[in-house]
Amino acid sequence: MIIRQLVYLDALAREKHFRKAAEACHVSQPTLSAAIVQLEEELGVLIVERGRRFQGLTKEGEAVLAHARRILAEADLMKESIAELREGISGRIRLGAIPTALPMIAHITAPFSSRYPEVSLTVLSLTSAEIQQRIDDFELDVGLTYLDNEPLDRVISKPIYLESYVLLTREDGEFGERDTITWAEAAELKLCLL
Repeated sequence: MIIRQLVYLDALAREKHFRKAAEACHVSQPTLSAAIVQLEEELGVLIVERGRRFQGLTKEGEAVLAHARRILAEADLMKESIAELREGISGRIRLGAIPTALPMIAHITAPFSSRYPEVSLTVLSLTSAEIQQRIDDFELDVGLTYLDNEPLDRVISKPIYLESYVLLTREDGEFGERDTITWAEAAELKLCLL
C-alpha cells in the first residue's frame, strides 16, 4: 500500500466520478482505477461499487476511506512538522465557522497570522453539522460553532467567547416594560436578526 493509492481513493470519494477524481489528482483515469484495484487486491476487499459509472463505496470501502483520511492527515502533519523544523511554522489551517461567528474571525485570526505569516489560513462559512462532518473527514482543522445542541464526536472543544442576545423593541411595544423574554415568546415575534 502506498500513500498515492489513498490519495486517489480520497479524491474518488470526494468527486464521486472516476474521470473527475483522476483530473483532481493530475493522472489518467486508467492510472487512478488501476491504483484503486491494486489497493482492493492488497486489502482483499471490494472498496468501490462498480457499474457503468461510479456507484459509491462499499461498506468496507467506507471503513477503508476513514482510515485513509486519517493516514493522509497524519502524512500531512508529518510533512508540516519536518518543514517547521527546517523553516519555522508554515502550512495551512482550514477553519470553518458558522455565519454568525464570522464577524469574530478577524479578532481571532489576526494575531495568529501576524505571529505566523507563513501559515495560509482559509475560512469557510458552514453550518454546525457541516463543520462537524468536515472535521470528521479531515477537510477542516478547526471549527467555530455553537455546541449547545450538537453531539460532539471525536473533537476537543474550547470556549472562545460568550455572546449575549438582546431584543430591541419600542418602549410602548408588547415587551417594552419587561427586562427579559423567553425564546418561545421571541419565536412568536416578527424578527430581524442583525
